[in-house]
Amino acid sequence: MLLGIITLAKSRNITLSLGLFLITMLVLSCLSTSVFNLHIQALAQQYIPTIKYRNLMIDLGNGIKTNAQITYPVVGKGPFPGVLLVPGAGLTDMNYSGDYIRIDNKTGSKIYPPAIFFQIAQYLSERGFAVLRYDKRGVGANLTVADSNVWKNMTYNDLVQDAHKALNVLIHQPEVNPNKISILGHSEGGETVTRIAIDNPATAKIKNIVLLDARIQKARNVMHYLFVDLPLEYAKEILDKNHNGSISLQEASRDKIFQGIVGGNISSLLSTNSNSNITKPLKPEYSPNNDINININSELKSIPEKRSEDMLKAFRCEVPSPCPTYLRSLLNLNSTLDIIGNVPSSTGILMLHGQNDSGSPVQQAFLLQQRLTELNHPDHTLITYPNLGHTLYPSSQWQTSSGPIPSYVLADLYAWLESHSGFTSHTTAAAHVTSISSSNSTAK
Repeated sequence: MLLGIITLAKSRNITLSLGLFLITMLVLSCLSTSVFNLHIQALAQQYIPTIKYRNLMIDLGNGIKTNAQITYPVVGKGPFPGVLLVPGAGLTDMNYSGDYIRIDNKTGSKIYPPAIFFQIAQYLSERGFAVLRYDKRGVGANLTVADSNVWKNMTYNDLVQDAHKALNVLIHQPEVNPNKISILGHSEGGETVTRIAIDNPATAKIKNIVLLDARIQKARNVMHYLFVDLPLEYAKEILDKNHNGSISLQEASRDKIFQGIVGGNISSLLSTNSNSNITKPLKPEYSPNNDINININSELKSIPEKRSEDMLKAFRCEVPSPCPTYLRSLLNLNSTLDIIGNVPSSTGILMLHGQNDSGSPVQQAFLLQQRLTELNHPDHTLITYPNLGHTLYPSSQWQTSSGPIPSYVLADLYAWLESHSGFTSHTTAAAHVTSISSSNSTAK
C-alpha cells in the first residue's frame, strides 16, 4: 500500500513537473513569438518613409551655384513652417559633416563628425517642418573644394549673402509657409543668422532665429581664447599640481590633450621660441632625463601668444583652413553681442549652448542673455547643457568631441519651434521646454 502511495506520489510529481515544464515552454514560446513579432514590426517601421525630399540648386550669383535639399513631412499638403540651416566656419556641406575635421593619429586618415544638419532636418521634418540646407560655396563632393578660385576669394560677407539667397529659395518653395520662417545657425552660422534677421529685406517673414553654440565674441577674441587662454587655463588647472605657478616640461610633453591644445610638442616649441627665458638647451623631441619646470606666466604664456601672431601673419589658403581673404573680412566684424539689440522685437530668439564649449565659452551665452534682458527683448530663451561641447555632444571643457546630438537637445529645439510656429500655445510649449530639458535653462 505504501509503495502504491509512493508510486502515485512520484507519478503525480512527474505529471506536475511535466505540466509545469509544458506550461513554461508554452509561455516562453508565446513570449518568443511576441518578441519576434515586435522585432519584425520594429524592422518594418524602419522602412516606413516619414519625410519627402527634393534636391535643389541655388544660384549664388556671378556664375556660382551650390547644391541644396529641402525635406518636409510625408503626410499633409502644407504649407509647413520653414527652417533654414546655416553652417559655421570651415569646409562644410549641406549635412554639416565638415566642421572639426580631425586626423587619426594612427592611420593619418580624416575623421569627420556626424552630419548634424542632416540629423536636425530629419528630426524637424518628421514632426511637421520643411527644412532647407545647402552646401557652402565652392564645396564639392566628399568635402572637396570644387572651385579653388571661389574658395580662395571667399569673404564673410559672401557667406551672409549666400544665406540670404538660400532664405529666399526656402520662402518660395510650395511646401513652405512664408509667414512662418525660422533660421538656425551653428557657431559662425549663429553670428550669420543674427545679421540676416537684422538686414534681410524680408525681415517681417523671419519669426525666429536659433543660435546653436553661436560665436558671440569677435572672431579675433575667439582665436585668442583658443590659442592662448585655453592652453594657459589647462596648464593652471590640470598640470600645475603644486599650485606654484609652474609645470613640469616632462609632464607637459606627455600630456596629449595639452599637446593638442598648444599645437605641438612643447619642448620643440620652447626651443624655437625667441621670447622664452629658458637658457637650458632643448632637443626638438623631449628627453625624459632632461626635465625642467616652466613658469606659466613668464615662460609658457609667450609661446601660444607668438604662435597665435605667427598664424595670423602666415595663414595660407590650404584646405580646410580659411584663406587670408576670408580672415581679413572676418577679424574686424562687430560681435553678435554688439549687434543683438538690432534684431526686431517681433523675432523670437532661442539660444542652445553647451557648458563645456571650448570654441565659444558658455559665459558668452550668459552675457548675450543678460544683454537681451537689458534690452527688454520680449521673447528670448537660453538653454545650457552640462557636459556638452561646441557640437552639442558630450565633451570635456578642453576638447571638442563629435557625435550625434542628444535626443533631449533635439526635443528642446522642436518644442520651442513648435510653440513659435503656431502648432501649440506658446505658454504651454514654453513650459514643456523647461520640463523636458536635462539642462540649466533661463527663459524670458
